[in-house]
Amino acid sequence: MAKKQFKAESKRLLELMINSIYTQREIFVRELISNASDAIDKIYYKALSDDNLVFNKEDYYITVTADKDNRTLTISDTGIGMTKEDLENNLGIIAKSGSLAFKNENEAQDGHNIIGQFGVGFYSAFMVADRISVITKALGSDEAFKWESTGADGYTIAAGEKDSVGTDIILHIKENTEEDSYDEYLEEYRLKSIIKKYSDFIRFPIKMGEETVNSMVPIWRKNKNELTQEDYDNFYTDKRYGFDKPLKHIHISADGAAVYNAILYIPEQTPFDYYTKEYEKGLELYSNGVLIMDKCSDLLPDYFGFVKGMVDSADLSLNISREMLQHDRQLSLIAKNIKNKIKSQLLSLLKDEREKYDRFYKAFGRQLKYGVYSDYGTNKETLQDLLLFYSSTEKKLVTLDEYVSRMPEDQKFIYYASGESIARIEKLPQTELVADKGYEILYFTDDIDEFAIKMVMTYKEKPFKSVSSGDLGIEADASEEKSDAEESDNKELFEHMASALADKVSAVKASKRLKSHPVCLSTEGEVTIEMEKILKAMPDSQNIKADKVLEINVNHDVFQSLKDAYKNDKEKLSLYTSLLYHQALLIEGLPIQDPVEFTNDICKIMVGK
Repeated sequence: MAKKQFKAESKRLLELMINSIYTQREIFVRELISNASDAIDKIYYKALSDDNLVFNKEDYYITVTADKDNRTLTISDTGIGMTKEDLENNLGIIAKSGSLAFKNENEAQDGHNIIGQFGVGFYSAFMVADRISVITKALGSDEAFKWESTGADGYTIAAGEKDSVGTDIILHIKENTEEDSYDEYLEEYRLKSIIKKYSDFIRFPIKMGEETVNSMVPIWRKNKNELTQEDYDNFYTDKRYGFDKPLKHIHISADGAAVYNAILYIPEQTPFDYYTKEYEKGLELYSNGVLIMDKCSDLLPDYFGFVKGMVDSADLSLNISREMLQHDRQLSLIAKNIKNKIKSQLLSLLKDEREKYDRFYKAFGRQLKYGVYSDYGTNKETLQDLLLFYSSTEKKLVTLDEYVSRMPEDQKFIYYASGESIARIEKLPQTELVADKGYEILYFTDDIDEFAIKMVMTYKEKPFKSVSSGDLGIEADASEEKSDAEESDNKELFEHMASALADKVSAVKASKRLKSHPVCLSTEGEVTIEMEKILKAMPDSQNIKADKVLEINVNHDVFQSLKDAYKNDKEKLSLYTSLLYHQALLIEGLPIQDPVEFTNDICKIMVGK
């Protein structure tokens, strides 16, 4: 029997396909089962137009049989089978798509789409087999044929023996080597796990012995009215999306510019590795019920990377690669739609189930803030309505919209204060004036908060303002006018103090914000003290510092001591200045450069020096 040669381009494609297109060997099981499903689908299509052909679903199935002794794996179907010409056309030319051609010819028919491109998928089996035999008998034919190949060197076609219509694909599994073990593809438990992973939703039974391995009907193709919350929760657990119970699910059946089904979940708990480099976001991606990719990251923006679930689209090729996906227009449309659906669901949760949203935000609010900050704030419009911050007046998390809705008419800014905790912020001297005016203050306790708000800049035309900023934008009252007068009258005193602190502060001035505290630090410019602390903690810190101003409460008794020292004892004034500066640093949680000097200064005060 003469061996026929593949065309030169087919030989090159075979080598490329095995080494490049498929990165996991187990994928060959998916490919061969998909081809078997296609073959049964073809009979279904024929039955739609042929009154003499009755499609009895119980007669159609796929079997997977492993023979360890002979090192063979056989995948059989009761599908349409192939003629000699079909074997030549479909297997003689690698990547020749029998399924694709059949689909194009029957485009107008109502029924199930056919997945896969037979040639490319079929040859993935050479990753694990050193010889492949195909025994097939076509529908309506009395003849059977046997196709056989050991790879790129060519193939043979001869008469074969087969009693029933269908196809048997027999893989002669490679012997183990020092680098590779192929025995796993002869183990029943391993084959079952591969089938469940990739082909669980093939709509025909996949049998191993007497057992049907696949569940066949995917939950996402069922009518939503047929499904209960328990069904969705069980699917979440069965797919191992998480060990928690999801807060919410989103079931999408889209039929428009992008045709797809999806089930998405908003988890309740943060995965242990969520904020690490090891965490991999993405949704499972299926083509007509067959898994293409475990984690398709292109379907989710990073800021919604916590969402779990799957997407199934018949418009995607089964053999699509990660590189091709990045440029796939259908995938881009699906991703855009999914982003909008997730946002809509979160807004609904925020409005109608606030307690659930608060739980979600506790777990993933930080990610939303990173989303606002990243990409130079391009996503702020998408995310700003989802943000929550602790309110000084409400004593709970509030939205920016809720804050703005409560603003008095004379309030120009959205005020915020930053610190390590709510308890610490509540004690900050800088909050006194804003709180005294009756204005609500948002507490920023996450290191990302201020950076994110700098990107938002304004919300509903209201700019954000730190309570530590130099100008609070609050109209002056009598006490503030007194501060202005005192600063003017004591200009030389403040200049002397600033000189004593050298380059530690840009100025010393009378405070308009302090009521009961003697001293605080304020900032000028975009970098605040909290931002300085965060930037300093980073590995690539460039020693960026906030432009600090030491503010003195001219209504506090300590100010009189400063004036007396300026008149009578400049050395004591320097001592007082140093103490007040260090006190302000401690209030902010900033480190004292020379703790020994600070403790010595305290001792000098205690002994009256």
